[in-house]
Amino acid sequence: MLVLGAPRARVAGPAFAVGWVAGLAAVSTLVVILAGSAGDPGSDAASGVDWLKVAIGVLFLVLAAKQWKKRPKAGEPAAMPGWMATVGSASPARALGLGLALSGANPKNLALTLAASASIAQAGLDGPDTAIAVAVFVALGSVTVVGAVVFHLVGGARAARPLGAIKQFMADNNATIMMVVLLILGAKFLGDGLGGLWS
Repeated sequence: MLVLGAPRARVAGPAFAVGWVAGLAAVSTLVVILAGSAGDPGSDAASGVDWLKVAIGVLFLVLAAKQWKKRPKAGEPAAMPGWMATVGSASPARALGLGLALSGANPKNLALTLAASASIAQAGLDGPDTAIAVAVFVALGSVTVVGAVVFHLVGGARAARPLGAIKQFMADNNATIMMVVLLILGAKFLGDGLGGLWS
């Protein structure tokens, strides 16, 4: 949303989306390859994946608590992180780099990608099915980013108002949104990991 509000959004937006998809695909593929032996339920790799899910679940629950504590008080304006304030002026090359970094190296996204990719590896699929599963994960993980860029490109001036409203809503409610998402994901990963260890 921040990139799409930039003066060069018609170039920077697609560059960011390409970077996002590439970063997500690279990390997902790497984790699936490294955790390839996790398909055997009794293997050390399978237990390692379950412990990874537990660790990510606990991490997300801790991050959810931090988000809740730092939410703005009633009537207090939400503060935008400093790095976000500079995204609107990003060049296409910087937008590409931001897409790569936010999808592949951002701690929250990285933890989610690690857990999802490890689950794919743990499913014991053959090569083509694994590739399809990774492609579906990347598509689902990219749909909101790519969808917003496509809407901006196709909608032109008509897209500015709804995209601006979404951007403002997300800026005003960022801490609450992140807290809810992290709480749900934390509970899911913790439950999945503990279930795998106890089974």
